[in-house]
Amino acid sequence: MTQEVKEIFAGDPPPPPAALAAKVRTLAPSMTRSMQRVAEAVAQDPAGCAALTVTGLAELTGTSEATVVRTARLLGYPGYRDLRLALAGLAAQQQSGRAPAVTADIAVDDPIADVVAKLAYDEQQTLADTAAALDTVQLGAAVGALALARRIDVYGVGASGLVAQDLTQKLLRIGLIAHAHNDPHLAVTNAVQLRAKDVAIAITHSGATGDVIEPLRVAFEHGATTIAITGRPDGPVTQYADHILTTSTARESELRPAAMSSRTSQLLVVDCLFIGVAQRTYETAAPALSASYEALAHRHRSTPR
Repeated sequence: MTQEVKEIFAGDPPPPPAALAAKVRTLAPSMTRSMQRVAEAVAQDPAGCAALTVTGLAELTGTSEATVVRTARLLGYPGYRDLRLALAGLAAQQQSGRAPAVTADIAVDDPIADVVAKLAYDEQQTLADTAAALDTVQLGAAVGALALARRIDVYGVGASGLVAQDLTQKLLRIGLIAHAHNDPHLAVTNAVQLRAKDVAIAITHSGATGDVIEPLRVAFEHGATTIAITGRPDGPVTQYADHILTTSTARESELRPAAMSSRTSQLLVVDCLFIGVAQRTYETAAPALSASYEALAHRHRSTPR
């Protein structure tokens, strides 16, 4: 367990049962192999693990009692007793049909109707996991910084670059000065110009994308408020982030790369940021949004058919 992870989760209230699966999915890559075995066991069979003592779960997973306790703490619970209570709650939700236990993979020979159903379920689960795990205190702080920002730079590449563009377009329509940068050289060049009243946002599911981390580091060192939207709260990007917004992702499979589901969760966070900022700046945001609608409507009316 890294020091960064300890600092991120120190003092946080235990996550609700529905958030347990999201925590496991998000944090498993940063765990040791023995801790992963414990986390995977409780996520796959919450009812069975809830009935086990700490010694029983250690024996089941081939680990030690200390590993079980460390895993419980990394998942956000003060001790194993609290984790057992959450597991019992999750098991009850699953039995009632309110929290399905598994996410089905898409097979190469699946009928298209099954593909639609499985993708719809995965998208819903990803959104639910992200909402359950999203730190609203961090979100509120990020919204406050954006609402007062002189200028906003957003960094992202690949699928995350599309999300960065989506966020900047939304912010522009409510009168804020925002730019999306997917060229790493241009991103760093612009980051040098940022100051204390500016905000820089890095969007990276892995938390380790160098082309995104570098401009955020530069912005951080020049005094800008920095925000990381990432699926890895212990990733390298977070060391340069004043505020960390964690996303979830559905289980990756051969026909469903992580970029697809990570984009879904990132867009939810982006929408939360946008609505929060629009609420904080409503007196100026509402007229600006109306003006943008009118400008687009006028363009459509004046375009020759």
